[in-house]
Amino acid sequence: MKNKLLMSLLIIMTLTISVNSQNTPHSIIEKFFNDYKNKGAEIAVEEMYATNPWTSRVKDAINNIKTQLARFDKDLVGEYYGYEFLTKKQIGDSFILYSYFLKFDRQFLRLTFQFYKPNNEWRLNSFKFDDSFDEELEESAKIYYLELSKE
Repeated sequence: MKNKLLMSLLIIMTLTISVNSQNTPHSIIEKFFNDYKNKGAEIAVEEMYATNPWTSRVKDAINNIKTQLARFDKDLVGEYYGYEFLTKKQIGDSFILYSYFLKFDRQFLRLTFQFYKPNNEWRLNSFKFDDSFDEELEESAKIYYLELSKE
């Protein structure tokens, strides 16, 4: 009897730790990249949006994102080489933005993940991707953005 009770408690603790460890922005992003690599873009996006119960209202938009991201395949952008962290921005305790590169042989994509924690659990609020990061970087190097000394 004690063994069964101990085993039950161990299973409950394992499940609790597993559920809680899945509910951070970092763990959701890591799962996304793992799914992207092993299962493909469409499943990765679907699983990530599953963290937000309100996404059932925007299924068409999510399907559009899945289709567009899946187009960046080996034929279009070459071999997939992984991802790279770019930045994290946080406002208060309930909103975080993460930005990453998705690296391919021909080019990169910038992925932007926004997470919101309305109560106790983090959920995906928004996901975007684009390939215009180089344009922003070039714009930021323009002379009118630079601090010029008056000497």
